Amino acid sequence: MSGITIKQVLPKAALPGGEVRVECDGIDLQGTHRPEVHFGEHTGQTTIASDEVIVARVPAASAETGASELRVSGNGASSAPVPYEIGKRLATNLHPVANPAIDSDGNIYATYSGRRGQKTPVSIYKITPDGAVTPHADQIMNATGLAFGLDGRLYVSSRQEGSVYTVDPDGATALHVEGMGIATGLAFDRRHNLYVGDRSGSIFKIDAEKEIFVFATLEPSIAAYHMAYGLDDYLYVTAPTTSSFDSIHRVSPTGEVEKFFTGLGRPQGIAFDIGGNLYVVASYRGRRGIFRFLRNRSEPELFVAGLGLVGLVFDYAENMVVADASSVYRLSAGTMGKPLP
Repeated sequence: MSGITIKQVLPKAALPGGEVRVECDGIDLQGTHRPEVHFGEHTGQTTIASDEVIVARVPAASAETGASELRVSGNGASSAPVPYEIGKRLATNLHPVANPAIDSDGNIYATYSGRRGQKTPVSIYKITPDGAVTPHADQIMNATGLAFGLDGRLYVSSRQEGSVYTVDPDGATALHVEGMGIATGLAFDRRHNLYVGDRSGSIFKIDAEKEIFVFATLEPSIAAYHMAYGLDDYLYVTAPTTSSFDSIHRVSPTGEVEKFFTGLGRPQGIAFDIGGNLYVVASYRGRRGIFRFLRNRSEPELFVAGLGLVGLVFDYAENMVVADASSVYRLSAGTMGKPLP
C-alpha cells in the first residue's frame, strides 16, 4: 500500500464526540482492517470509510490535553500529520445551560445551574486562564444566563425566581430586577440596556434606571432563550422547541421580530465575533456542533464539531470557550469576540 495523503479535514476544529470528515488519497480498504484517524495520541472511532473519505468520532480522552495534529493510518501505511485543533477541557463537574462569560482579564465564568428548584452550594464558578477553578458566587437559584456589563459586574438570571442578579468581581451578589417570568438569556445593547429572555414568550428590556418594558414576543421555548446583540443593532435569539426545524430570530431596535434563518435543530448558545460573524450551537443537516454564519453568506458552515454543546464565548486571545452540559473547553478560533457595546 502506498502512503496516505490527507487532502482536507472538515470542520477545522472539534470537541469530544464530534464527527470529523477526512478526505484522503492512498487509502486501501482491501481486507478487514479499517483505516484509523489519530487525534494526537488518541485514536477516534471510525464510523464511515471509503477509498477517499473517512469519518471518525473524536475520543473523549483527547480533551484532557487537547490535540494540535491529526493523521490517518491503515494497512501498514500512515499519513504525515496535519495541524488540527481539538479543544482542551478546562473544567468539569459543572452544569452550564447557556453561554459562559469572560471578564476583561480572561477569567471564565460558568454556572452550576441544577434542576429546576434545586438549591446548589455554588451557583457560579470562576476559571482562570490557566485552568484554576474556584467557587465565585452562591445563593442564586438555578443560575442560567450570564453577561458582563460595562460596569464590570456579571449579570446572572435565575430561571426559578424570574430575577436578575449582579455579581461583583469579589463575588458579592445583589438583586438587580425581578418579575422576569422564567428568566433565561441575557444580552446588553450599546446603550447598556439589558435584555432578558422569559422562555414562556417575552423578551424584556431594562434600562439603566431599571425601568422594565416588554420589548418583543416570541413562541415559547422548551429550554431557554439564548441571545446576542449584533453589530447591526439587532438582537438575535434562539429558542429551541421540539421541532428539528427551528429558527434564529432577529429583533429590530423597535421590537419587530423576523426570522434570520430557519432549519436548525435545537439551536442554543449564540455569539458574535469581532467581525460580526454569527456562531450558534445547533444541529444542521445531520451534523452537530457550532455553526458559523459569515456576514456575506446566509448558509451556515460547521465550525466546530461536537455533541451535547450548550454555549460558547470568545476570549481576547483568539480562543473560543465552549460549554457542554458538564464541562468547559478552550480551543483556538483565530478570532476574538465582539467587544462590549
